[in-house]
Amino acid sequence: VQLQASGGGLVQAGGSLRLSCAASGRTGSSYNTGWFRQAPGKEREFVAVIRRNSATSYADSVKGRFTISRDNAKNTVDLLLNSLKPEDTAVYYCAADQFAGLRSWFQLLQPNTYGVWGQGTQVTVSS
Repeated sequence: VQLQASGGGLVQAGGSLRLSCAASGRTGSSYNTGWFRQAPGKEREFVAVIRRNSATSYADSVKGRFTISRDNAKNTVDLLLNSLKPEDTAVYYCAADQFAGLRSWFQLLQPNTYGVWGQGTQVTVSS
């Protein structure tokens, strides 16, 4: 599978963006898909994940503001970013975990669980 992230941009605080992760190859519902972000000078951090069975989990910092969803018809996983804050500024990456077994939620928070990564899309939130 290959992933292509898109939808980033410059937005004012309080605004919204929709990021999309398009998959080629295997269908998106056959693997877990996560979104991560990395701000300058910081480590890559978990944002959200959607399992094969569509169960979701979010980082505390984005819970209630971001929504992850899968569109099987388009073979995409979208991340809707609402109520954006300047601290949300980062490069956002989508990633796929193709492991056929059951991952724990803790494992799905870790970047090294994911074997395939998209190229990243920049989100900049101005104050």
